[in-house]
Amino acid sequence: MYYYDWTYFIIVVPVFILAMVASGNVKSTFRKYAKVYSASRITGAEAAERVLRGHGVTNVRIEQVSGSLTDNYDPRNNVIHLSQDVYSSTSVAAIGVAAHEAGHACQYADNYGPVRMRMAIIPMTNIGSQLSVPLIILGIVLSGFSSIFYAMAYVGLFLFALCVFFQLVTLPVEFNASHRALESIDQQGMLSEEEIQGSKKVLHAAAMTYVAALAVAVAQLLRFALLVSGGSRRD
Repeated sequence: MYYYDWTYFIIVVPVFILAMVASGNVKSTFRKYAKVYSASRITGAEAAERVLRGHGVTNVRIEQVSGSLTDNYDPRNNVIHLSQDVYSSTSVAAIGVAAHEAGHACQYADNYGPVRMRMAIIPMTNIGSQLSVPLIILGIVLSGFSSIFYAMAYVGLFLFALCVFFQLVTLPVEFNASHRALESIDQQGMLSEEEIQGSKKVLHAAAMTYVAALAVAVAQLLRFALLVSGGSRRD
């Protein structure tokens, strides 16, 4: 059977476990530093505003949203969404996360290269995320009728590779946003040197989830490539 062979357990499962560990680590690290309150007593929302102002960005709104670790920047509406645990909290975790999201807004305002690249490939990756796996599976299954269906599977592989490339481009975007955040926090004196270390650990743990997501995507791509190429050789 194609979908329960050794490739899944040897290639995909180990990195999937690493991704779960990374996800658990970011949650535990955030919880730890959410209990460490800054001496400056500024909130996450105020920290985001200071980062924006420091970069001359004035057209971005900051809004509170429900949930935990649901923070994000929406470039379509120019809105930074901060979760309940971040928006009004004065913890070093909240300040780091809020400043990170403001860093994303500054990237768009500065026309940061990797952001431009990621925006350019979003339409194709949206298609790829929906069609790549069905095309690969159908191509393999229908190849029993004709080897020409392997062309369908290879199209699916190409679309999946675009999704992997999107994950790859996301890494410098995330690391740069954290760099901007920590730099602004330090330059504007939002946190002490010791407190900054807490924010840095939270942002580093969050960044590792993106690294893990890329590893999972690469492992999946390798698995699909082995299945498709192995089947075509048997034909």
